[in-house]
Amino acid sequence: MSDSDHIDATQGPELAACRDSAPTMSAPRVLLGISGGIAAYKSAELVRRLRERGAEVRVVMTEAAQAFITPLSLQALSGHPVRTELLDPGAEAGMSHIELARWADRVVIAPATADLIARLAHGLADDLLTTLVLATQAPLSLAPAMNHQMWAHPSTRANVGLLAARGVRFFGPESGPQACGEVGPGRIAEPETIASGLLQAPKGPLVGARVLMTVGSTREAIDPVRFIGNRSSGKMGFALASAMRECGAEITLVAGPTTVPAPAGIARIEVESALEMERAVMERAANCDLFVATAAVADYRPEAAAATKLKKEPYRLSLALVRNPDILAQVAALPEPPFTVGFAAETDRVESYAAGKLSAKRLSMIAANRVGDAAGGFESDDNALICLWPGGRRELPMMSKPALASALTELIEERYGAYTAG
Repeated sequence: MSDSDHIDATQGPELAACRDSAPTMSAPRVLLGISGGIAAYKSAELVRRLRERGAEVRVVMTEAAQAFITPLSLQALSGHPVRTELLDPGAEAGMSHIELARWADRVVIAPATADLIARLAHGLADDLLTTLVLATQAPLSLAPAMNHQMWAHPSTRANVGLLAARGVRFFGPESGPQACGEVGPGRIAEPETIASGLLQAPKGPLVGARVLMTVGSTREAIDPVRFIGNRSSGKMGFALASAMRECGAEITLVAGPTTVPAPAGIARIEVESALEMERAVMERAANCDLFVATAAVADYRPEAAAATKLKKEPYRLSLALVRNPDILAQVAALPEPPFTVGFAAETDRVESYAAGKLSAKRLSMIAANRVGDAAGGFESDDNALICLWPGGRRELPMMSKPALASALTELIEERYGAYTAG
């Protein structure tokens, strides 16, 4: 970084602009975390953009971030002391790191390096910034910035998937020339993009819409130890719930067993079997505007579960199976049904089978994907969808499940808007 890249926050009109934009009592309270990457110099511009929009900004820096931009610059721009140490005797007398976590109503980390993303994904709290993330209930957003090979690495992709499934929002990264001289995805999103996305109130037909969503799998008991189930992880459902919440929807999840944590701050009813899921859904379906059935519900269950563990038979064990209720079809058949979105996982003839379900169940929309291939499907971090509705079709190509959830949310919002417009 050249000397011209450093921002002198002690003089000039930009500081005056920050002082003129002093936050009001109802101002958004933004905690800005800065980790150690070359893009840290753009954090000063981000503080300015946030304050122009009326936000009150407090800054926390990692040790590595201080090698790229000084705390003094950010203190002058934010109007508040910058915190850098977890165990600061001058600040910890009143457990002020907890107070700071409670103060924020949103947290954004820009830049978020590959190392920081990995530590957040695995719940570490080894410095002030990671500790604050665990201690706050405010929604978390990240603006990744790193070499494009690091962004594409399977470890980073897995960590991003974990965080997205928990409801973390991502701004970028963008593609273009990088500080290392290479070109590719990994550039931090522009401060204007981050600030506007962070503070802009959602607009559109999903604002205030009541969404009831099923996620995960179901387990149908054979005996107290064994069950019939499937490989659904819940990743896609949780990513979709987070994306729809970002659009202003009020989400209630009916969640079967999953392999990933649920997004924070979303109402969740936990169930295990298909019958439990049916009961939870039908108790609430009449009071929702949209019903989104991402859960992989078992089609069959044992006719009667054994009260004690079944012992091994010499050669084979026969189980009598009965059909489980079709929850999606029941919701779509209500006298005044909500906008219904079904999901179909198929190994072959994906579009043909999905079109049949769309028609037979009288759904508003269906999203179908192929399972059993090398890429996409259950337990994968990536997926692709064929989306159908009466008279329409759209393909969403293979991409990460968080990105796919955002694309699908845009389509659901479009179709729901047309539905409510009559």
